[in-house]
Amino acid sequence: MIYKDFKNLKLSALGLGCMRLPVNGDYTEIDEKKTAEMVDYAIKNGINYFDTAWGYHGGQSELVMGRVLKNYARESFYLASKFPGYDLANIDKVEEIFTKQLEKCQVDYFDFYLFHNVCELNIEQYLDEKYRIYDYLIKQKREGRIRHLGFSTHGTIDTMRRFLEKYGKDMEFCQLQVNWLDWDFQNAKEKVKLVKSYGIPVWVMEPVRGGSLVNLAPKYAQKLRDIAPNRTFAEWAFRFLQGIDEVTVTLSGMSNFEQLKENIQTYTDEKPLNAEEREVLLEIAYEMTHKNTLPCTSCRYCTEKCPKELNIPWLIELYNEHTYSDGGFIASMAMDALSEDKKPSACIGCRACESVCPQNIKISEMMADFSAKIK
Repeated sequence: MIYKDFKNLKLSALGLGCMRLPVNGDYTEIDEKKTAEMVDYAIKNGINYFDTAWGYHGGQSELVMGRVLKNYARESFYLASKFPGYDLANIDKVEEIFTKQLEKCQVDYFDFYLFHNVCELNIEQYLDEKYRIYDYLIKQKREGRIRHLGFSTHGTIDTMRRFLEKYGKDMEFCQLQVNWLDWDFQNAKEKVKLVKSYGIPVWVMEPVRGGSLVNLAPKYAQKLRDIAPNRTFAEWAFRFLQGIDEVTVTLSGMSNFEQLKENIQTYTDEKPLNAEEREVLLEIAYEMTHKNTLPCTSCRYCTEKCPKELNIPWLIELYNEHTYSDGGFIASMAMDALSEDKKPSACIGCRACESVCPQNIKISEMMADFSAKIK
């Protein structure tokens, strides 16, 4: 196992994400026996970082991981969980939830703890001091119940910047969605640069984008096989991440023994892609993401013409994500944060924006289609 230095710790470069544990049919019915076997194999083969959260598996992940990890010396593993601010119903319950999480996980402290999913939906609440989230978590850190404090995010660069401007001095790590497809598509490259400017290392989530990067269309799959016949598509994804210096821990939600064994084997050595291999992946990513998406360059000429003052480039970005992912949660989550007068449905179809769009995007048609898709 490769280990990475963090403060005075040696963290396994591969961590076990506990959002996709083996189940007995229903997502909330974790197969605890199989999970225990996987955790045991993971620990015996060098994994020492486990990442759970309040909402994973309908609230069952923390409970199961608490029971499973109870069989190992507390100092032999690092456990991470998160404050579930992605659900605004939890915003005023930080003390109650944190206390319950310790109980569920059967621990006296969390090695790593995060503000969960800082995004457009909750940034105002996370920054609002009346909810005492930051103050309470900092207090837990001073008292030793949190060893290291960080945040995860699926938000925009602007939202991340707002969070970091207020709390960046106290953030020790940032969990980001980074993979070869999202390096440009979701601006992961710029997000990594932003946290780096604060001296904050990156924890990677969604390294294979929920499994989609191991289920490639035949023409893309063949292109990669021609270059490296014995390299799996998962290994391609992890080797890409090994070439990003800012990455400390890569979390993988492994659901079965085959995935676990394969990924551990990949992390027995550090062999990042060479420049040519990396370029091939990024070319494939461009082809995959631009086939059915709109070629917006964020020049913002459109926003100067919009009588409704809509943030058109950002709405196009969300539309592209929603289209490529065939739904997903990112676009709908962002829409929930907008007032009605800033949603795609607020577009009046005047086409003033289209008259100045260098890419000749039919923006009014996009707005109507987006409105219909996210109802």
